[in-house]
Amino acid sequence: MLGTVVNIFRVQDLRNKIVFTVALLVIYRIGFHIPVPGFDFREVMASGQQSDTPLGRAAEYMQMFTGGTLDRSSLFALGIMPYITASIILMLLGEIIPALKKLRQEGQTGYKKIQEYTRYLTVLICIVQSVMFMKLLGGYQLIYAGMEYRALFMGVVGMTAGTVFLMWLGEQIDEYGIGNGISLIIMAGIICRMPWAVYDVWQKTDFTVVAAPGRYGPAKILFLLAAFVFVVAGAILITQGQRRIPIQQAKQMRGRRMYGGQRHYLPLRVNHGGVMPIIFASSFMMFPPIILDWLANRFPESGFLMSLNDAFRGDAYTYNVLYMLLIFLFAYFWVTVQFQPKEMAKNLRDSGSFIPGLRPGRRTAEYLETVMTRITYFGAAFLSIIAVVPSVIAQSMDIPFGVTAFLGGTGLLIVVSVSLDLVQKIEANLLMRSYEGFSGSGRIKGAYA
Repeated sequence: MLGTVVNIFRVQDLRNKIVFTVALLVIYRIGFHIPVPGFDFREVMASGQQSDTPLGRAAEYMQMFTGGTLDRSSLFALGIMPYITASIILMLLGEIIPALKKLRQEGQTGYKKIQEYTRYLTVLICIVQSVMFMKLLGGYQLIYAGMEYRALFMGVVGMTAGTVFLMWLGEQIDEYGIGNGISLIIMAGIICRMPWAVYDVWQKTDFTVVAAPGRYGPAKILFLLAAFVFVVAGAILITQGQRRIPIQQAKQMRGRRMYGGQRHYLPLRVNHGGVMPIIFASSFMMFPPIILDWLANRFPESGFLMSLNDAFRGDAYTYNVLYMLLIFLFAYFWVTVQFQPKEMAKNLRDSGSFIPGLRPGRRTAEYLETVMTRITYFGAAFLSIIAVVPSVIAQSMDIPFGVTAFLGGTGLLIVVSVSLDLVQKIEANLLMRSYEGFSGSGRIKGAYA
């Protein structure tokens, strides 16, 4: 492993890419400390601690992707999420609107046009989200006296410009650095919260045999370490897991020689949707608690609304069951949108390949769809379990959610997925220059499922 790290810095081109990527991520973290003009910085941080309400929990979920900038009211408060939202919207619209679907089929030219539309939509989403955020802070009376409208204008312009700047940083990393720039920015925002979680655990550590309430004893510390290692290992396994379909290439006679006849495989990912089902389900589950909390406060005499509000609290059984069902639903929805068995069967037939024992065309498409439906069930089940692990541990062991968030959920899956992608790209650069990869037994590949 140490030799591999040394080899990375021996290759000048790879070394320059890594240094460039790290430098841009440092710039991102510097922008995290630049506040929006017109707001009382200390009061904003104090109000950001209100996480016991549904709106506060929704804000805390958004902070996971922005590195905690919402409670600091910085220029990068919105993070890169407006760009991700715009990309998802256009991706889904591409399956409905024929014009966008045609652009997707035009190759690089259509991709550039869709990217242009994504940037425009990102600016629009930034304006809407920044106005809502500024209004929320204005409701807390955190704006300096006499600067209400100027602070609102500067906040909207500053936050929109900050997100556009992050979008530009991501594109620069894609072109001159290594790895996916947008994904690395999201991962940096998540990882930067880890030292605070470790510090919180260290401050509350009690090395006595029986720890006091609210403190971490030796048994609880060992459990947290073992759970972190176990969940990360499971996340890597399910992220890399593949169902490999054997593919046989037809033999062809050209002159006096026989061509083709090779045997290879078609990899189908067990977790085809990645982290998107959890993001969709989490975003959807933000609204019922907020709406029910508002209705319960508006009609306090209604026992039904009060019971329903309690059932949709973040630690309630009903909430978590519905959350898991939505993950299953969005996992199959994402596979339906992204996985096209008819197109794959058509491409196999046109290339002269087939699945042994199956006729090319409709029968092959039906088989691929059946296999994908079955393995998606296990991928969705894993996502459902890992999504509720932080809430279950936080409730059962009296551990703050900021600590248990690193034992599962969206953030951990994003960090694992992006890290694996980065390691594979670095390894590909090393192998291209005749160096060994990170593993002495060969390249880091997907696991069989």
